[in-house]
Amino acid sequence: MRLNRITNGLLRVFAAGCILLSGVPLAATNTATAAEGSNRTVTTHARGAALIDVESGRILYSHNGDKPMLIASLTKIMTAIVAIEHGNLNDMVQTSVRAAGKEGSSIYLQRGEKMTLHNMLYGLMLRSGNDAATAIAEHVGGSEEGFVLMMNEKAQMLGLENSQFMNPSGLDAEGHYSSANDLAKLTAYALKNPIFKEIVKTQRKTAPNPNDQWDYLWKNKNKMLTMYDGADGVKTGYTKKSLRCLVSSATRDGQQLVAVTLNDGDDWNDHQKLLNFGFATYHLSEVAHKGQPINGYPLAVGRTLVYPFAEGEKEQLRSKLNLIDVKTTAYLLGERGTLDWFVGETKIGSTPVYDTQSQRIKLADKPSWVIGGNSSAAAFGSVSSDTFWHALKRTLSTLFGGKEAAGW
Repeated sequence: MRLNRITNGLLRVFAAGCILLSGVPLAATNTATAAEGSNRTVTTHARGAALIDVESGRILYSHNGDKPMLIASLTKIMTAIVAIEHGNLNDMVQTSVRAAGKEGSSIYLQRGEKMTLHNMLYGLMLRSGNDAATAIAEHVGGSEEGFVLMMNEKAQMLGLENSQFMNPSGLDAEGHYSSANDLAKLTAYALKNPIFKEIVKTQRKTAPNPNDQWDYLWKNKNKMLTMYDGADGVKTGYTKKSLRCLVSSATRDGQQLVAVTLNDGDDWNDHQKLLNFGFATYHLSEVAHKGQPINGYPLAVGRTLVYPFAEGEKEQLRSKLNLIDVKTTAYLLGERGTLDWFVGETKIGSTPVYDTQSQRIKLADKPSWVIGGNSSAAAFGSVSSDTFWHALKRTLSTLFGGKEAAGW
């Protein structure tokens, strides 16, 4: 009965009345089409491709974006972010016989060798070590199979509808696949984690080597880091079946984009074309800022929202205010509703609404990576030892106090 009362209280949070506002700004669309809203075009040699704006999550370009395909070591993007969120970076990871003998690309770990999780993540992402992937999975997940469950749980939490993982390395396996759009969404999510972001932009890394007088020296295989101005990630991939796969990211004038190509024989050039297209066509602009008053109401916007607009889209901006019932749990916790933003008929985002004098407006927003961290396993109770009440606390934090938000 107590659980039912809590559940019913949470359900009442979503009851809302809708009011149209004509004078409040709005943002752009979040659809997976090849540059919707723009007259510019771009082509690649890829069987599947996508381009996404990291801050907003808007898909700016997509070709066969939802088609499930082999993704090789791009898998390790998921491996890395799950390990970062669920593991202790200072832990010493011991290499098992299974990990040391893993086929494919390697950082040449030896049986029984120990390395910090943090350093091993560099070996995973810079040199695409399948041995590192296996050792990390066994350490963080208790077993490789247990870690794969965590990977798929994270994919479900992020809404990756065309992805399924069978191993942490990306070696070809039946039932192991993802899509260009899903990888774009996953990477955009992962790049909001500062640890992941720092690892994937690193060009050279040294780490202690207990088996040699010389330290490990790992050079990043991602040539985009030196080929493209502003490049800051992410991962290469290749198997004989998947062929060349690549995820790259770049930041210019405060805007970060992620490009994805699957099965692309000219990926280095195509990624430069995709990123150039994105930066030239879509410009990140502020839709609303935190504390901005809402005309005609003693209310204010509760979170800053930015969005990448194509030419002519910002003129179509409009908003809709949804006020919640005063009897709801959300109202008692300080919320007054949400402000939904549209470009034309396409919803591009939503911001919470508070009383103008609310202390909630003065509080700093939580980074989206904090909200995402550890939530997939903990909230559903399959891996974490957290209690229901800890999970409920995190859920309430996300609903009422959090900033919203994816071997060669």
